[in-house]
Amino acid sequence: QVQLVESGGGLVQAGGSLRLSCAASGRAFSSYHMGWLRQAPGKEREFVAAVSWSGLSKDYADSAKDRFTISRDNAKNTVYLQMNSLKPEDTAVYSCAAAPTFVRYSRAYDYWGQGTQVTVSS
Repeated sequence: QVQLVESGGGLVQAGGSLRLSCAASGRAFSSYHMGWLRQAPGKEREFVAAVSWSGLSKDYADSAKDRFTISRDNAKNTVYLQMNSLKPEDTAVYSCAAAPTFVRYSRAYDYWGQGTQVTVSS
């Protein structure tokens, strides 16, 4: 069992940066691959980035490449999403999630946080 709590969202101007954090509880955190997914109003949830349990493998959606960086600290049971050069189209609720496999598909994720709102103004 893994409980996830996100933080770090907020309102930022276009071109700005935010760092999201996801704190996990439960001893199994280091055995799970972790992902960030987002959902904008009226849109389907979409994959943003994922990191393997070891932190050695990372995957990004095309929209996140070169702007976002996912990382994890297993000693702190935390996963991060550094977001730079933010755009208004990045506005969404961002959720972290844990999965037993290293995939993009949201249905593969077993545990979810409650989400944190990111709003990017133009």
